[in-house]
Amino acid sequence: MSFCLETYLQESENYRIVIAKTGFKECARLIEKEAKEVIHVNPGEKILGARIIGLPPVPIGIDEEKGTVMLPYTKPCYGTAVVELPIEKDEINRIRAVAIK
Repeated sequence: MSFCLETYLQESENYRIVIAKTGFKECARLIEKEAKEVIHVNPGEKILGARIIGLPPVPIGIDEEKGTVMLPYTKPCYGTAVVELPIEKDEINRIRAVAIK
């Protein structure tokens, strides 16, 4: 079964908003600086059930020790946020599989 980011954010409190109501560039810089591992994906790529919006290449932070990912999440009228949330190892592998090489 695939993870759905939209549903998760609505139904769970087990995530951290690192920064909110800001621009994509600031969120991308924060991920690049704070994440233990950074991969990049193309805008429009479906990550955790949601299409990622942003300027290419879009950074996704991975912390395998904690089992979390950090990603930019844009919601119209609210701006862009960086959300860190726990995910399963297989989801981390799915994200790595769509990374820009």
